[in-house]
Amino acid sequence: MVRRAAIRYNRRAMTRPAGLRLAPLVAAILAGCIHPTPASRHLDPALLWVDDNRQRLDAMLDQYAGADTRPVAVFDWDNTVIKNDIGDLVTYWMLQHDKILRPAKWSATSRYLTPDAVAALDAACDGLAEPGQPLPTSRHPGCADEILAVYADGATTAGADAFANWNFRAMEPSYAWAAQLQAGYTPAEITAFADAAIDAALAADEGAEQTVGSASVNAYARIYPQIADLIATLAADGFDVWVLSASPQPVVEAFAARLDIPADHVVGVRAVLDDAGELTADLQGCGKVADGDDALIPYLEGKRCWMNKVIFGVDGPDAAEVQLDERRRPVFAAGDSDTDVAFLQDAVGLRLAINRNKPELMCNAYGDFGGNWLVNPMFLAPKAQLVSGYACSVDACKDATGVAGPCTNEHGDPIPDQQDAVFCVGGVYCDR
Repeated sequence: MVRRAAIRYNRRAMTRPAGLRLAPLVAAILAGCIHPTPASRHLDPALLWVDDNRQRLDAMLDQYAGADTRPVAVFDWDNTVIKNDIGDLVTYWMLQHDKILRPAKWSATSRYLTPDAVAALDAACDGLAEPGQPLPTSRHPGCADEILAVYADGATTAGADAFANWNFRAMEPSYAWAAQLQAGYTPAEITAFADAAIDAALAADEGAEQTVGSASVNAYARIYPQIADLIATLAADGFDVWVLSASPQPVVEAFAARLDIPADHVVGVRAVLDDAGELTADLQGCGKVADGDDALIPYLEGKRCWMNKVIFGVDGPDAAEVQLDERRRPVFAAGDSDTDVAFLQDAVGLRLAINRNKPELMCNAYGDFGGNWLVNPMFLAPKAQLVSGYACSVDACKDATGVAGPCTNEHGDPIPDQQDAVFCVGGVYCDR
């Protein structure tokens, strides 16, 4: 049962920032100049959205009601549909329940692992299990700590870099590693682990933490009622609703099912299966990246590739490109992080940015090229205002090598510096 929640917003933040413009058609609809076919269902007015976001979403629903083809809506999952990260929570659960199988070689789990990381994992976990057998991480905190540090911090417990030499626009090796650590199980087995972790996270108190190894980490998750309502409303009005996530495929499938999104409408990090139907440490490819090259996942520009490949059926290298045919682009997209920028830019209707103070995303959202960006604080424990704002013209974005530099919008134009204008007072959750 999803409970309703609301946020008390700063009234100064309830007016549209100067940079945020209404798309012409949506503006005309809201002004009463155009009367499209009404959608069969609108968003629940009892669920609070900031500014006029609910009205603009309802206008989009009306705009596309009765379309000849089903318009596509694409959602990131972690911190967009839910509060917190299901990939994290399942990894924590597997460490707590001795479910990570010892690899024959740690270096085989990721091509981006550094020698320092391999040595640290060997030292912490050596001799605790035979290859292919579960590591007793619940009883050996040193092993759990090392795995957790590599995954969560991208560094060893001694502080050495754990990963190196990846494309920052297409890959995040720690995200990929969460899927690669599931090697040796069937997708159904991982989905069962995920269901157990989800049940525990939804039952935990808001703000609860748990101990993994010797570390204290997050223990809870919540479905945002506003987003659950949006997903259900889009589906009721004929939209084709998809999830596009950098968490492992079987994990996201398990959670998406709770919002009636079927597994065949989930795109996560997908591993290659072996002849026995078990997951391997090799990842499926997209675009120019072949299966097993492990150079691209649904992450930033990799999300565009996977969206085009799976949702719109674009084959080969063209999947990595912006599709000029708007029939091969989503009408609506929602995300919360820099990792979501590319597929959000591709949406031809509205683009919802959940504000977590992520610089590349917020530069694009506040820059509002095309006038179809929406900004909303998180619906639970929202961030306070980033008083310093975003240095979009200087160093808010990263290139493929991870070097910080200026941001450009989808047209290739520089984005000027932006102020953080849509936020909740104090950055705390509050009932109306």
